[in-house]
Amino acid sequence: MNKSSIAGFALIGIILLGFSWYNSVQYNKKQREAFVADSIAAAELAEQMRAEQEAYADMADSLASAMSSTDEPEISGGQAAVYKDSLMEKAFRKEAETYTIENDKLKVGFTTKGAQIYSALIKPYYKYDSTALYFVRPGSSAYNIEFFTDQSISTEDLVFDIVEGTDTSVTMRLNFQNGGYVEQRYWLEPESFTLKNNLALVGMDDIIPRNMTSIDMDWGLEVPRIEKAYKTERQYSRMDYKYPGEKKIEKLGKNGRDVVDERVGTKISWFAFQQHFFSAFMVSEKEFSGGEFSMIFREENDPDSTLMTCVANVSVDYEPGQRVDYPFDFYIGPNHYQTLKASGDGFENIVQLGGWLASKINKWVIIPFFNWLHEYIANFGIIILLMTICIKLVLSPLTFKSYSSSAKMGVIKPEIDKLNQKYPKPEDAMKKQQAMMELYKRAGISPMGGCLPMLLQLPILYAMFRFFPTSFELRQQGFLWVDDLSTYDSIWNFGFRVPLLGDHLSLLSLLMAVSMFLYSKINSAQMSSDPSMKGMKFMTLWLMPIMMFFFCNNLSSGLSYYYMLSNIITILQTWVIKRFFIDEDKIHARLAAKAAEPVKKSKFMQRLEAAQKAQEQAMRQQVKEQSKKMRR
Repeated sequence: MNKSSIAGFALIGIILLGFSWYNSVQYNKKQREAFVADSIAAAELAEQMRAEQEAYADMADSLASAMSSTDEPEISGGQAAVYKDSLMEKAFRKEAETYTIENDKLKVGFTTKGAQIYSALIKPYYKYDSTALYFVRPGSSAYNIEFFTDQSISTEDLVFDIVEGTDTSVTMRLNFQNGGYVEQRYWLEPESFTLKNNLALVGMDDIIPRNMTSIDMDWGLEVPRIEKAYKTERQYSRMDYKYPGEKKIEKLGKNGRDVVDERVGTKISWFAFQQHFFSAFMVSEKEFSGGEFSMIFREENDPDSTLMTCVANVSVDYEPGQRVDYPFDFYIGPNHYQTLKASGDGFENIVQLGGWLASKINKWVIIPFFNWLHEYIANFGIIILLMTICIKLVLSPLTFKSYSSSAKMGVIKPEIDKLNQKYPKPEDAMKKQQAMMELYKRAGISPMGGCLPMLLQLPILYAMFRFFPTSFELRQQGFLWVDDLSTYDSIWNFGFRVPLLGDHLSLLSLLMAVSMFLYSKINSAQMSSDPSMKGMKFMTLWLMPIMMFFFCNNLSSGLSYYYMLSNIITILQTWVIKRFFIDEDKIHARLAAKAAEPVKKSKFMQRLEAAQKAQEQAMRQQVKEQSKKMRR
């Protein structure tokens, strides 16, 4: 392995270590900031709740006083009426019912109280423990529409009447005394994860004040725990929203804070409650005119197995009319890239495929190729194997150049060792470097021959790193002893948590680390015997495999499997190159022939020699000045 390759590995190691250290510092900093912010938010929330309670108490006292001094009717039991409209009062006191519609993808339950979603079962999939996958668990959703008539109306407090219902649709109405009504119609189309919805205000223009310009809508959802690995599930869960006409989506909760709030003052097309592999979108055809979003992550041991609580407070513009319709779509389904892409306006961008370059590689190359292989092969372990082989073949021109350079370095290793012995002193570093460059030139080795090809492969490696943990196709897909390629494989559950490692041992991450160690062991023989290289040997031979083992132990087993295969194929490629493409006798003969030729110094070498002479002259001058001072 030449110095450039070693430098490349060192650079990668330094970047990874530096990145880990930086992330640790930033995480602790953000945790402190989050704690302060959450404390402030909690105090503000408590103050707000106190103020609301006081306002509610004052309103209740005023209402009681007004009711006692007027001839307002009383209902049975002597209780005062809450609503002036008798039909509203009836809807307020009425018992709620439930109604269910379904297609082959979704089974959605509704409650007539608020005419809202009560539960949503995603039929084709299951939770990690093989139980039914309710993304909306019964009673875990709260959907409210709020507007004004002669008093505030909140639909979550009122029971609608079911006026029409089939297996795939339901229509509910909230009637007013003057003949106007609020209508909620929901329906499912075949082979779709999208619940269609139309909110209609009919004959309400005489009830709703003319100065009202918007209708407020609130949707809160307790998103359940669905996957095995809490940390990974939380890492890839958040809220998203999108501005009209924009390709980029806005992400809420990506900074790891437990409590996140954000206010949006401009129009948005949709928002989503995103879990690792499933999401619930709400899309407005007429666009939302703004809103406020908040989310709170729950602890891993939450007794209700709730991952996070998400709340969206949005509004839509209101224009008076005999009939005002608001079409909405609720997508409740998997974060499968192709399904999301076919379902809506940039839905697929919620899948976390990396930064600009990595996401482009995943969207344009990896995902289409992965899906093409899946058309012919059902086993995902074999698909990953074939995909790894193909990626290695495509990158073979770069890898051949890198491995060829490393193999040639192994051939001239004795000459390098001689130079290290010839120039052992630190002050001879410039001379040794000059001699090294001359040796590389005689052997026909490019100093950047091993490093540059390796660096060019980094975007592919990072793209694969982002692809496997978010690939919905791998979810609950087994291979050999692995039950689920989308999460870690566990051959030993400790029953307690080990720092950095977790509470389990992943066999694939261990095998990946072993394969990385073997590759480093094979190439360590090509490293120089220079004592200054001992640290580099330790890092590549021991530190990097151990670090990658700890890093991958809690990640997708599909990712560890890919890295393991990549290391094994790399070892085979290195052996083939050494066995069939590197002729040691020719390299030695070339060195001997070049030694007899006059040396033609390049401009770089001339500059290097000039710098060396200047350095030596400066050192001599410094010695002279020190001698003069000592004489004085």
